[in-house]
Amino acid sequence: MITPQENEQLSRVGPGTLMGNFLRQFWTPVCLSSELVADGDPLRLMIMGEKLIGFRDTSGRVGVLDHRCPHRCASLFFGRNEENGIRCAYHGWKFDVEGKCLDQPNLTDKNKFPAGVPAKAYRVKEQGGLVFIYMGNREVAPELPELEAIMGEANDLNIALTQRECNWLQALEGDIDTSHLGFLHVGGVDGERLDMNDPERFTVINKAPTINVSEMSFGTMYSAQRDAFEGTEHHRFACFVYPFWVTYPSHSLEHNVTANAWVPIDDENTMIFNIDLTRAQGRNKQLKYADGTQVPGLARPLDYLPRTTDWQGRWRAAKNFANDYGIDREMQRSGESYTGITGIPLQDQAIQESMDSIVDRTMEHLAASDRMVMLTRKVLLQSARDFAESGQLPEVLDNPALARDARGGDIVVPVGTDWLEGYEEKMALAKGYRPKLDVAE
Repeated sequence: MITPQENEQLSRVGPGTLMGNFLRQFWTPVCLSSELVADGDPLRLMIMGEKLIGFRDTSGRVGVLDHRCPHRCASLFFGRNEENGIRCAYHGWKFDVEGKCLDQPNLTDKNKFPAGVPAKAYRVKEQGGLVFIYMGNREVAPELPELEAIMGEANDLNIALTQRECNWLQALEGDIDTSHLGFLHVGGVDGERLDMNDPERFTVINKAPTINVSEMSFGTMYSAQRDAFEGTEHHRFACFVYPFWVTYPSHSLEHNVTANAWVPIDDENTMIFNIDLTRAQGRNKQLKYADGTQVPGLARPLDYLPRTTDWQGRWRAAKNFANDYGIDREMQRSGESYTGITGIPLQDQAIQESMDSIVDRTMEHLAASDRMVMLTRKVLLQSARDFAESGQLPEVLDNPALARDARGGDIVVPVGTDWLEGYEEKMALAKGYRPKLDVAE
């Protein structure tokens, strides 16, 4: 049972909070690279409760600054992005992507205080089509984690962003709660009609898997274990990677290169960065019956509300709490869909947001199916406390190659195979994999 204090510590992410201080030690994705155009409009960003603006300068460099000009605190969102800097519309002070003050045109003597005062700027990297910022306090920032999904070439078609109106951790926990799949997403599917070669078949038929979990050098891992063909068993894997990444299952382990980042906008809102390196290849992941017909109600694309320029004006689902996520009660009653809500992402969103903006975990009654959720909460909370007490951080931060060990996906192995050994054997077949699994003690 979690205490009210622990729930607060896990959920709150603002500056000075236990979890907020911990999360800031890692690189955080904030937007698509394509959302920032050289000398284009500044972009409002809110990350862990901090109001920021992003812009790309004339030379193509990206800056992410506190939105307040350090002169009189006017918002730089209204500034002019020009000639390798952003110029405040109030008095013309100009700042480069590192926050350095380039010009104070309203001052006759630029050698007097506060001449040259910098804007607060975060360090920036671009990788895999994403803009990352480092909000931590190290003089030399760590390297980006070597997650396979972000090490590929930039392609917006591989990345989907969506806002959720709920706390970051309850959203992330939905990604590592594997047994909900058999109900929320495929509860109305006849597993016996599915293609015999589709490993999803076993997930649909057996809705009560054995959950294996382990703490890893990069975070935590689970397998959902089920009987498969005679003499074999099926394992469905996912990994939590510090501090907010999940490598989720959507294909066979050898071919699955995915990751979700569950980035806090503030305590009560989250931005999901959903990355799948096979998405741009056009591979159809729609679940199908053996006769080739598609299982209804699982379409993944989301329709978005029109984009606005406010702090949360991007990547908002058109079907949401205000319209009950488009639920079709007749579809639900007929059994065509377990939920009556179309689309896996929208089904997840409805459930996660239904828990209130910050779930009260003291009201839960957890069971064996929740072992991955319990373990991940435990290691996150302990890691945040270790950092607060001694400055110690998870090993993966300074050894980013450890993140290469983390994948989600499905395998079928002989009965009795150790689940971690089965994972390592299949991972060794994956291109570019480092073949040594590092299990945390």
